[in-house]
Amino acid sequence: MQRSIFRRYLSITMTIILLSFATLGGGLTGFFGQYWRQEKNELLTQNAAAISEFATRFLRQVDKDRYELPAGDLQYFLGSFSVSTGADIFITDLEGKVLLLVDPMLATGSSLGSFADSKLDSIEKVPAPYAATAWKGKFEGRSDLDGVYPERYYIIGVPMTANGKQVGAVFAATSPATVNALQGELVKIFLLAALAALAAAFCLVGAFVYRMVRPLRQMALAAHSFGAGDFSTRVPVTRQDEMGQLAAAFNNMADSLSNSEGMRRSFIANVSHELKTPMTTIAGFIDGILDGTIPRGEQDKYLHIVSDEVKRLSRLVKSMLDLSRIDSGEMKIHPRRFDVTHTIISTLLTFEQPVDAKGIAILGLDEAGPVEVYGDQDLLHQVVYNLVENAVKFTNAGGSITVRVADSVDRTTVTIENTGPGIPPEDLPMIFDRFYKGDKSRSRDKNGMGLGLYLVRTILQLHGGNIWACSVPGEYCRFEFFLPKPQEAPKLKEGAQKGKDHPRLKEGKLRRRRKEPAPEAGEAKKPEEQEKP
Repeated sequence: MQRSIFRRYLSITMTIILLSFATLGGGLTGFFGQYWRQEKNELLTQNAAAISEFATRFLRQVDKDRYELPAGDLQYFLGSFSVSTGADIFITDLEGKVLLLVDPMLATGSSLGSFADSKLDSIEKVPAPYAATAWKGKFEGRSDLDGVYPERYYIIGVPMTANGKQVGAVFAATSPATVNALQGELVKIFLLAALAALAAAFCLVGAFVYRMVRPLRQMALAAHSFGAGDFSTRVPVTRQDEMGQLAAAFNNMADSLSNSEGMRRSFIANVSHELKTPMTTIAGFIDGILDGTIPRGEQDKYLHIVSDEVKRLSRLVKSMLDLSRIDSGEMKIHPRRFDVTHTIISTLLTFEQPVDAKGIAILGLDEAGPVEVYGDQDLLHQVVYNLVENAVKFTNAGGSITVRVADSVDRTTVTIENTGPGIPPEDLPMIFDRFYKGDKSRSRDKNGMGLGLYLVRTILQLHGGNIWACSVPGEYCRFEFFLPKPQEAPKLKEGAQKGKDHPRLKEGKLRRRRKEPAPEAGEAKKPEEQEKP
């Protein structure tokens, strides 16, 4: 295919150049012929008029209406006109009878003739219509004079007068052989120059077209490599024109494909591992219960483990289904008003066991009041769940998780910050990409597919919000997202009534386990009082 493109460009370009040369050559030849004929016409007319005026001086009046032309006195004198113009010159009376044929060859001893290239042997009479046209005004045209000449000559005829009366005509005739010979020489010179120019153009255009098509060939080879699974090939970008932009775009596409392929392979490996591990665990424990290896008294313990693994598989499948819905554009939101603070606290309570096991302190809940947002509660619960799960997972033992909910005029902002190793700066720009997992060396301890944060960002963007992260390695990691408020006027909140049953009152259970000070009187009940049935 590359060769055909090269040949096509080359043949089209050379055809255009050839047609241009042909048009130029034809136009130049036609222009030259027209110019020569015009110049010859003017020259013949001027010389015929001059001869007519000069011959008039030699006329001798015989009687009232008859004049005599002494040919001998004129022939040698007018021969120079014939030689200079390269034309046959002859003088006729009113009926067309030739009175004098100028013979320039007499100077060299010839008895009769005309200019050197003339094909005129003898002439006695010019056809009467030509003579009449000439002495009445002017005759101009191409003719063989009714067989006098073997081909059509350029002929000019002008009147000759005496005492104000037309007494005859002077004709000048020249062969077109001269202009044909000049045109032939011009065509030869033009063809030689055109052939040299075409050869040079062929080389230059061939080199140019090859250079223009070369990136396409390189892209085709790279595409074949991509098809074979090798994404390392790149097209050199050596130009700044459209072809260079295409090569740069192709390389960007190759980088994207390479990254996608790497993430896809990593994702497949991770999914295989994540599916294999819980399934192996589930199968092992169930087989142990069925064959009696696990005592009946410990079966409940291992059934709980199996339940946790099944839930883990369920979350993985749900993430994959959400990803499929996002890619197909089928993920829709069903917004309604709900309390985001309630969602955060209820999510934290689901992680009570790992929080207590690592001795993590939950901060900021005592300052969090009820805040209504407008969005899909289930999807936003998944956002909070994924962020809290990450925070619990990566918080160091004895560390803390801080939660803040800020309500402003046009948005609600939620911040979840945890102490711990943090995120390396080189990983921050990519943590929201699908299938991306930082710290590959510890990925076996991180039960995730690299989809959680990607889904978080996608869900928030569906709501018109967004999320960003910042981190200081070894100190903390902070995720902050916002949800825009609807354009309608906000409703008045009934703070006292909603605060009465708000789940913030339940946080005392978490605070008591971490030995935090209880809130002051009037704010909430003491933890000991909450424990009472």
